[in-house]
Amino acid sequence: MTDKLPVAVLGGTGYVAGEMLRLISGHPRFELAAVASSSLAGAAVAATFPNLSGCLGTTRFVTPQTLTDEARAGNLAGVFSATPHGAAAALIAGLLDECDEDGPRIVDTSADFRFADVSRYQAIYGHGHGAPALQKAFSCAVPEHLAGTPTRHAAQPGCFATAMLLALVPLLRSGLVEAEFFIAGVTGSTGSGRTPLATTHHPERHANLFAYKPLAHRHAPEVEALSALATGIEPQVNFVPHSGPFARGIHVTIQGRTRTGTDSAGLAEAMAAAYPDSPFVEIVDAPPRIKDVAGSNRARIHVQANRDSYVAMVVIDNLVKGAAGGAMQWMNRLLDCDEAEGLRAPGPAWI
Repeated sequence: MTDKLPVAVLGGTGYVAGEMLRLISGHPRFELAAVASSSLAGAAVAATFPNLSGCLGTTRFVTPQTLTDEARAGNLAGVFSATPHGAAAALIAGLLDECDEDGPRIVDTSADFRFADVSRYQAIYGHGHGAPALQKAFSCAVPEHLAGTPTRHAAQPGCFATAMLLALVPLLRSGLVEAEFFIAGVTGSTGSGRTPLATTHHPERHANLFAYKPLAHRHAPEVEALSALATGIEPQVNFVPHSGPFARGIHVTIQGRTRTGTDSAGLAEAMAAAYPDSPFVEIVDAPPRIKDVAGSNRARIHVQANRDSYVAMVVIDNLVKGAAGGAMQWMNRLLDCDEAEGLRAPGPAWI
């Protein structure tokens, strides 16, 4: 098949959007049709993402309404949404309202379609949902944990949540561990978005390490809810996130209690059994490092037990596997492409 599938990016100025554009530019089946931004409509996309100047040429941002017009005209097969939490749902609903039932497939990377229960979303994020009637049109899961395409659209879990779920779901399914997890995670500064904050400003973050929102981060209830959807068991997640002195990547350390008779080999076997045909998830026999996966869509997991406790360590790239790459897996599936299409490139390792 040689026909290109036209796709667009909605909310196209942040780090995740930039990764989406990079991945689309290297995809053998996708063709970029539009990049929408309310604030930069008319400006050259390459001025915001100079690293993409060689592949985006003279492409300019359009308004969200222009993107919607393209969708209504049947000119878009898919739309990647990189719009912030709280704004994405209403924009997506407005776009779909102007299309017939064969309108574009949507993959959203905000939190707006991650909770099956809208009231739970509203309690965690502190505002009403922008399109509660659309909730059932979206499935949310790490792609490796949900087969097929049970709904027309998909939502990618958050970056920390993706890293945690990659280990938690197999552990819960195995029955080898207790359903309470103590988790410490370290993320790069790109996970905080493009707008500078006190905690992301380089002089504050360089050569530094600090926790934030201990036991109160919104990814914890997200992980609990998505774990329950994937396994039927809702765990207790005790999560302490940390800001790391690097730009991209996530390292998560998960600890808990094993059940009687569980050893390292059993845990590793259970983890490997969860990902037999997953090209992006690798179970390794030594603690993984962020540089092993940075810039790629790959994840590496190591598990080890001692007496009645265990530790699982996961590394991913927060912008790729934790956001744009996971979204690309979903869009590949929704548009009947090979799920690994456009995602096979290895990471550069020394970034």
